[in-house]
Amino acid sequence: MTEPINKIAIVGAGLVGSGWAIVFARAGLEVAVYDTLPTVREGALPFIKDALADLQGVGLIDDAAQILARIRIAGTIEEALVDADYVQESVFERVDVKSEVSQLIDAAMAPGTIVGSSSSGIPASAFTQDCVNRERFMVAHPVNPPHLVPVVEIVPTPWTDKAAAERVRVLMERVGQVPVMVRREIEGFILNRLQGALLNEAWALFEEGYASAADIDKTVAHGLGLRWSFMGPFETIDLNAPGGVADYAKRLGTLYHGIARSRKEPRPWSDELIARVEDERRQVLAETDLSARREWRDAYLTRIAAFRKQSGDKGDA
Repeated sequence: MTEPINKIAIVGAGLVGSGWAIVFARAGLEVAVYDTLPTVREGALPFIKDALADLQGVGLIDDAAQILARIRIAGTIEEALVDADYVQESVFERVDVKSEVSQLIDAAMAPGTIVGSSSSGIPASAFTQDCVNRERFMVAHPVNPPHLVPVVEIVPTPWTDKAAAERVRVLMERVGQVPVMVRREIEGFILNRLQGALLNEAWALFEEGYASAADIDKTVAHGLGLRWSFMGPFETIDLNAPGGVADYAKRLGTLYHGIARSRKEPRPWSDELIARVEDERRQVLAETDLSARREWRDAYLTRIAAFRKQSGDKGDA
């Protein structure tokens, strides 16, 4: 019988990596955190401490100090990987950076260690093909911040061992995340392809003058997003017609097909377009206030997570 995963190494200690440390430590696992930049390493524990205090404040955890005690900062990648059963790589989203780090992990990992990358859209086959242990590498992509948004996309490469991917799925369920098994590699995976479709339409509507960025945001925040915060697109339409999904498709399928056909040649986001949206956003929120607004977002997500825990909502029908 395969031994359970108990010791975790985090490689990349930024916002995502620090969030992952919380995920694993609050589930009772020992976590070692490493980053090549000393300033990032030094900033990880203060960030984690503050986040744990917020979680305890709304009743999502009982003992922040006990969880923090399970997390240590490692001075080298080799130190972080000592006895690690699972490695969560969370470095910069660039193929050359991930390739270099993957080879360092490959050289230091123990037999049986599994590696998941927090890659947001780059398939692991693009940066693990030269690893000796490449059959134990895959993508395990979270949503930022992972300790507040539980979904994780598990995306194997063509050479990833199926048993290794299954062990990661079991691990993610065990630590309270919601794993999504992506059957084969595709650029952007599932989440960012769905998000990208909405984003591309939002940019196009703004560029063509149909609405302001603020009003487009309102449409999602106070409309679509309220349903999507607890159910997905298929369940949403299944409940939005008397006869379910087939009835919905019969009623509105032609409309959506027409909308899709109207975007046959999507344009890239131009510098001029980006500047216009940037200008509108900075009028609403100064660049100096971005960090504070992120803290507001995380506090809001924390309260939502607390409500869902109290209501017993696991997001499944």
